[in-house]
Amino acid sequence: MSDTIARQGQATSVSGILDRSRIVAGAGYNRWLVPPAALAIHLCIGMAYGFSVFWLPLSRAIGGAKPAACPAGSGIANALFTTSCDWLVSDLNWIFTLFIVFLGVAAAVWGGWLERSGPRKAGVISAFCWSGGLLLGAVGIVTHQLWILWLGTGVLGGIGLGLGYISPVSTLIKWFPDRRGMATGMAIMGFGGGAMIGAPLAQMLMAHFGSGGASGVWQTFVVMGLIYFVFMMGGAFGYRVPAPGWQPAGWTPPAPNVKAMITHGQVHLNNALKTPAFWCVWVVLCMNVSAGIGVLSMASPML
Repeated sequence: MSDTIARQGQATSVSGILDRSRIVAGAGYNRWLVPPAALAIHLCIGMAYGFSVFWLPLSRAIGGAKPAACPAGSGIANALFTTSCDWLVSDLNWIFTLFIVFLGVAAAVWGGWLERSGPRKAGVISAFCWSGGLLLGAVGIVTHQLWILWLGTGVLGGIGLGLGYISPVSTLIKWFPDRRGMATGMAIMGFGGGAMIGAPLAQMLMAHFGSGGASGVWQTFVVMGLIYFVFMMGGAFGYRVPAPGWQPAGWTPPAPNVKAMITHGQVHLNNALKTPAFWCVWVVLCMNVSAGIGVLSMASPML
């Protein structure tokens, strides 16, 4: 009985550390301490944009300098389970597609939950998913099972990507209502900067671990997964949210813009989905993002 009570107490204690109520900042808290925490997470998950550095090494995992081609007519089903021939770059690029799809799905499905539970809990889950996806991907590389790579790095990593993407943006905007553009820019800067740091680091690690024809990719996945986990957990535990009613000293919210083209009514998501305006904006954004994402997914092989 006492053991049960102790275990329940430990579970409550761990849960309490992650609760939103535990990270409400007190009076006089310096809001400039939040951006480094947000950047710690975005610089890690931003490596998704640099993932194309792995495509060519992974496409030569068995054959080395001369890839071992699969039999003519082999389809994607063969690529998912084969251990005797190399993957095509087009098969590997599905990992990036899964990244982006599950980023959007995770943000849409768990966005409301994040606001209720707080960014720390979302950041911790993001760290486990993103880093866990890299570690599971390493297993897929060692066993040469593409489906494990898709499931681990693509799906699980993509969920971590989604939660890790929205938690810094949401938190920074709350702290900088007077500088919303700057707050969003800092978050996006970190996401883009993640590839600038992660891609060279990945190439350095692959060069270090690669020997005797080995690509060194699975070792690189493990090392980067562990590094990212440490930094993302540090960022998650560095989060604070402002107290209800808080606003920057000396700042007065601007008067509402009364232009006829701008509505000030709140529209629930369920109703927004029924409006043509929502889908017009969505299509424009989808087309805009897809153009850049398509290039990013193949940047390294193209270069």
